[in-house]
Amino acid sequence: MAAGVNYIKQLNATYEKFIEDNRLNPTHISLYMALFQLWNAAHFMRSFHVIRGEVMLLSKIGSKTTYHRCIKELDYWGYLQYNPSHNPFKGSMICMTIFGTTDRQVMNPRRTNIGTSNEPAVVSINKPIQTLENYKNMGKHNFIENSKFKKLRTNKTKQPVGQFLDHLKISTDKNYNEPL
Repeated sequence: MAAGVNYIKQLNATYEKFIEDNRLNPTHISLYMALFQLWNAAHFMRSFHVIRGEVMLLSKIGSKTTYHRCIKELDYWGYLQYNPSHNPFKGSMICMTIFGTTDRQVMNPRRTNIGTSNEPAVVSINKPIQTLENYKNMGKHNFIENSKFKKLRTNKTKQPVGQFLDHLKISTDKNYNEPL
């Protein structure tokens, strides 16, 4: 196992490199992430073998030409070392570059410090947990009961929606005192 490789630190450091590197396109990033997952599966060994077809499936790359171009560019740009095998029974050798090796906690430098803290958040036990589903349903029932949607839901005949609903208030008889 490669000494000092931490999944989160390596991934965060790599993303920082991606942000700064304008040469990369989504195919390079997809290929790198597929190789990163295979590296993780190999327990971050210093080098590991890959099979082109497997990597192409994982990275969603459909062309051998694109695969070879991107992996050679990642090699040239210092993201990894690529040693092609030329043997169909033995995969190519990959040696990933280690970026995130610090012992201290990695903080995102772009993160603002407005009303935030590096301390863990403490939430009162009495506070209800706000889930996405709760948020979506918040006030939904009152809105439906008091709106034109209730009439449309109970009406079985098909009628053009534009005649009965003017959500954007685009009609010519606008009441400018009415709230948006």
